Amino acid sequence: MDATSGKSASADARRLASLAAAAVGVVYGDIGTSPLYTIQECFSARHDLAVNAVNVLGIASLVLWSLIFVVTFKYVLFVMRADNRGEGGILALLALVGESRGTDRRAMGALLVLGLFGAALFFGDGAITPAISVLSAMEGLEVAAPGLTRVVIPITLMVLVALFWFQSRGTARIGAVFSPIMGVWFVTLAVLGIREIILVPGILAAIDPRHAVIFMMTHHFRGFEVLGSVVLAVTGGEALYADMGHFGKKPIQFAWFGLVLPALILNYLGQSALLLHHPEAASNPFYLLLPAWAVLPMVVLATAATVIASQAVISGVFSLSRQATQLGFMPRMEINHTSDEEEGQIYIPKANWGLLAAVVLLVLGFKSSSNLAAAYGIAVTGTMATTTILALAVAHRLWGWKPWQCVLLGTFLLAMDLGFLGANMLKIPDGGWVPLVMGCAVFITMATWKRGRLILTRRAAESAMPIDLFLERQKEHPAQRVPGTAIFLTGTPDAVPVALLHNMKHNKVIHERVVFLTVITEPVPRISAKDRVVIEGLAEGFYRLTATYGFFQEPDIPKLLRLANTAFGMEFDLMDTSFFLGRETLVPSAQPEMAPWREQLFIVMSRNAMSATEFFRIPAGRVVELGTQVQF
Repeated sequence: MDATSGKSASADARRLASLAAAAVGVVYGDIGTSPLYTIQECFSARHDLAVNAVNVLGIASLVLWSLIFVVTFKYVLFVMRADNRGEGGILALLALVGESRGTDRRAMGALLVLGLFGAALFFGDGAITPAISVLSAMEGLEVAAPGLTRVVIPITLMVLVALFWFQSRGTARIGAVFSPIMGVWFVTLAVLGIREIILVPGILAAIDPRHAVIFMMTHHFRGFEVLGSVVLAVTGGEALYADMGHFGKKPIQFAWFGLVLPALILNYLGQSALLLHHPEAASNPFYLLLPAWAVLPMVVLATAATVIASQAVISGVFSLSRQATQLGFMPRMEINHTSDEEEGQIYIPKANWGLLAAVVLLVLGFKSSSNLAAAYGIAVTGTMATTTILALAVAHRLWGWKPWQCVLLGTFLLAMDLGFLGANMLKIPDGGWVPLVMGCAVFITMATWKRGRLILTRRAAESAMPIDLFLERQKEHPAQRVPGTAIFLTGTPDAVPVALLHNMKHNKVIHERVVFLTVITEPVPRISAKDRVVIEGLAEGFYRLTATYGFFQEPDIPKLLRLANTAFGMEFDLMDTSFFLGRETLVPSAQPEMAPWREQLFIVMSRNAMSATEFFRIPAGRVVELGTQVQF
């Protein structure tokens, strides 16, 4: 190995270590704070389990092997292979499935519905995670001083409101401290676990999976119920895949095997060891691992860790909202970039305040992390099962796996996912209905918007004049031309924009240069600048400009026009350019294609959507809006 290659390898190693450290601070916050409540919830009063050796070893074994099979095997080693140009997440996976060839329309439709519902459930998870994480951290105050019980909820709400208020300022300012805090958190988890394991080394027997089998065979249905609490240990596993685009596959895997997984295993074993010789510690085994003097400092550290975990989920909701908007599943929303360097750092006001309202209601409604745990899990396990099915579809359609291979792996993975999902379905009467209602509401919203836009696009195309016919008529009877450039935004590139026809009808003129601009979002994360713009000359003074973006990118028309100038030499002077937009007024159709209530929902969403002028970043003083009625 020469000196140059040695330096390159050293630089790569340092970069991997740096990205892995950053991943610890962002990716693993949710799963890293699960020890606060997982073992406690497994032995909660609702399960009525005796705290004895068989049960403690069985539950510890279930938790450990869930981490190994669900997170390590499924997500880290299998699902993370299904990257969409380096990006992950359920909508990125859904877009990847859409690229596969040979999938019949019925199967594709079923996968689309499944993927959308899985994405919708993630929004429910995004509301519960901050509530249960911060509340569980604050409940350490009850251990330190029982008289502080009455301030747990008020302080929890103060922390959460501050967290959501801070979102508009961006995470760049505090991002630098995320990794050190979470690094200290995971090291502390490991040290606490090792300390107790040394006192009760017999807990290491839980590594034997037979203890999990014995527990399930001993308790039958009650053991199945406990799975609904065991799954709390793997919540946050979806974040490994969703955040893959921010850090890359290798850093996330390196952080998992090098720090996070060992720390979690040691802490869960330590809590279980504590229960073996102090069964009364089941009321809060995490905080009771600590000496009395360390409880309050741990509350502070746990609060910081849960805030970071909540931040990761909130950022995930923002990212998913942007993807849904760009892919046409949600109306246009205001999307603010909070960093000039990191594209993924965004802030969406509507998503932020809507999520805060849901989180506050959950804290006030459920009042404790134990009660929230009854609602937690359905959203997570539903998304997990959906991810498995979509990843198997990618393996078959894109990777060329044989059907028997997919069936074999799918049987194993879905047995775990559906087992956890089924156990959590038992929680529906105790609060599990909350994330389901939230997920269904988001799913209906996304499906209604997508369906409504398809109906409008088709009806507009049916009544529109083809561009070829329009250009032929202009040759025969040319309209009077006036100086300047007119850009007409249109979603149907082969049809004449209604705004152009209205402009000709009322003003009797056409600009010297007319550009039909169509913005397309492809089911890929990003489109490079060199592939973004295509310009076609249609006739004298008429052009078609097609701009293509990925679902992680937002259109910027002024920047796009500068790019067109650089790539094609087609100069645009914004002071001499007018942008014509059609403002649609929806009116009921004599032959509706959706239920009346869905029509009304679509109309309300349409009225509250962000204006095209703001969404496309068009200078407001250069825009002309021409209204038109559209039958819906």
